[in-house]
Amino acid sequence: MTAEAPSPALGTSGRVHLFGIRHHGPGSARALATALGELQPDIVLIEGPPEADKIVELAADEEMEPPVALLAYAVDDSTRAAFWPFAVFSPEWQAIRHALTAGVPVRFCDLPAAHQFASSGADGRRGLSIDPLATLAEAGGYDDPERWWDDVIEHRRDGAEPFTVIAEAMAELRVDEEAVGREAQREAFMRTVLRKAIKEGFERIAVVCGAWHVPALTAPLPPATHDARILKGLPKRKVACTWVPWTHGRLASASGYGAGVTSPGWYHHLFTAPDQITTRWLTKVAQVLRAEDLPVSSAHVIEAVRLAETLAALRERPLAGLSEVTEATRAVMCGGNDVLLDLVTREAVVGELLGAVPAATPQAPVAADLAAQARRLRMKRDAVERVVELDLRKPNDLEKSRLLHRLRILGIDWGVPTADERRNQGTFRETWTLSWDPGLEVDLVAAGAHGTTVLGAATTTMLRVADESSTLAAVTAALERSLLADLADALPALLAGVDTRAAKDADVGHLMAALPALARSARYGDVRGSSSDGLGSVASRMVSRVCAGLARTVHGLDPDAAAKVLELIDGVQDATALLASEVRGEWLATLEGLSDRSSVPPLIAGRLTRLMLDTSRVEAREVGLRLGRVLTPGTPTGDAAGYIEGFLAGGGLLLIHDEHLLALVDSWLSGIRDEDFVEVLPLLRRTFGTFAPPERRSIGSRAAVLGPGGRIRVVAEDNDLDEELAASVLPAVARLLGV
Repeated sequence: MTAEAPSPALGTSGRVHLFGIRHHGPGSARALATALGELQPDIVLIEGPPEADKIVELAADEEMEPPVALLAYAVDDSTRAAFWPFAVFSPEWQAIRHALTAGVPVRFCDLPAAHQFASSGADGRRGLSIDPLATLAEAGGYDDPERWWDDVIEHRRDGAEPFTVIAEAMAELRVDEEAVGREAQREAFMRTVLRKAIKEGFERIAVVCGAWHVPALTAPLPPATHDARILKGLPKRKVACTWVPWTHGRLASASGYGAGVTSPGWYHHLFTAPDQITTRWLTKVAQVLRAEDLPVSSAHVIEAVRLAETLAALRERPLAGLSEVTEATRAVMCGGNDVLLDLVTREAVVGELLGAVPAATPQAPVAADLAAQARRLRMKRDAVERVVELDLRKPNDLEKSRLLHRLRILGIDWGVPTADERRNQGTFRETWTLSWDPGLEVDLVAAGAHGTTVLGAATTTMLRVADESSTLAAVTAALERSLLADLADALPALLAGVDTRAAKDADVGHLMAALPALARSARYGDVRGSSSDGLGSVASRMVSRVCAGLARTVHGLDPDAAAKVLELIDGVQDATALLASEVRGEWLATLEGLSDRSSVPPLIAGRLTRLMLDTSRVEAREVGLRLGRVLTPGTPTGDAAGYIEGFLAGGGLLLIHDEHLLALVDSWLSGIRDEDFVEVLPLLRRTFGTFAPPERRSIGSRAAVLGPGGRIRVVAEDNDLDEELAASVLPAVARLLGV
């Protein structure tokens, strides 16, 4: 479209040129780039937040690499935020680049984010009574609107501009459609910006907007007073705006204005490939599959290209589209395997290309601090998930660990420990899974409410926990996290909070729940160079209070309550192993005194007896006597099953190596009455189901050959033993044994 060839989409005296586009459409982007090159406009108006006018020039920086997004957020409430994403194949991005390259003004003309964020929640936008694409597709004989748009617009490479036809079609569709609510406000503001550009004397004004808005901007425009009434009294909010990196994966979901696209990787290919679209694409697919060590040859690519082009010809499509190349990929390259096809979709059709923004881009203070630290530590923000191992003995890795832990305190999960971090704190190695999500940029803005740096914000967050947490366990957990993150300024307040709450808390269960985190902090804080002074003495006092009150805690519990207390006992058992030997001794002595009390629930009594056996505080003979008493017919079957469950919770190896114990359990099981067996079967299944399959097989094999007195019978098999040959090795065996 040029000034010499006005169309129904032109406004006042041919000065206004309207380009109705589809957001993130490569065909629209290609046609728009051509049209702007021919028109050479004096100013370009683009659908987007006007707050971005001040930073739009950064798009010309050579460090700016799409996909990127404009992020606008309310200064006083960062939860009110929105993204306007752009890919290289987005028409708006091509319009921005054309204007900046040509040295002409570029402005955004959508309703300001300041008004949008000031609304009470629902934006008042009414859903359209029709689906424009679906209506046009049906008129064109298509049952799929996406395929119609791809055929008519996205797959065209003949240079023909589609904007006149789109404008006429949208005008017909909007004959009986009247914009209301937020939609009316947006279009009123677009016309206001357009009138201002006309008044400033620009001769060739290019307006790039969603195709649906073209009729609302076509001359004759309504009076300015009409739009002023629509916009009058709109609330405002102070808004900040910046550029942030974006990803193809985030483009594949609805975000910002405009719907998301399902295949950004494919659209990127459509826009950037100079020729041989199908061949180049299927070659890329072959590379994806080969990277997974799958056998894909050049012959596969050739046959897949033939199949895709044949399907396109049969369907009378101008070019093999995504559906054709996908079917060819499934049939030829993946052998009908949908799992492999999902890999292609994830890696190629969608992709995880991450953009970049210039260092000069304005950022929230915490975001700027994170960027500086990431550069210093050589941590690349990558959308592709990757696993890294950190050696905490190396200063650089230690700093990375602290940074990742501080970010997690702020709710910014750039990195997530690959396993339960509690299990790994006794080593000098951490394993993290890193993946950067552009949505975390909003969380970085929100973190600014707590400080101007990552360290400061994390410290403030933990100090708030120290002040506001009502439970001892919450404070000890915060103390542990603060040690991992090396928040030295938060540690005194958290330690004081632990000591104070521990002294006031009379609930032994609360103390037991808090001990594991405190013990880990006392033992492993120095692994990361963090000070843990005073933690050991606090933990020691807590253990003494637990020991003093444990007998009352375990007395007369029902089965469900006993199971919960048993979890706490196991936690304290692990925790005391990390503390001083005298603390450990006090704890084990307490358990030893409780292990044979009749008032202790069977589940807990069985577990305590097993712990005493494992720590050699009770001899195996005494353990056998206890089991013998519990498994006698006089003991209720449910109690006996609970005792066995607690005793065997540590694993099944004991039954494999202790023939006497195995015989006791086998004899008890054999003697259970039929009506009682049904009652205890769930407990037995739960007990033996925790054993590893090899353990269960070994227990079954040994139980099958139990003889009188619990001895394992040696079963002789009729295998035609050659006695003469066997006797020939006896002298050598005797010599080896010293007989």
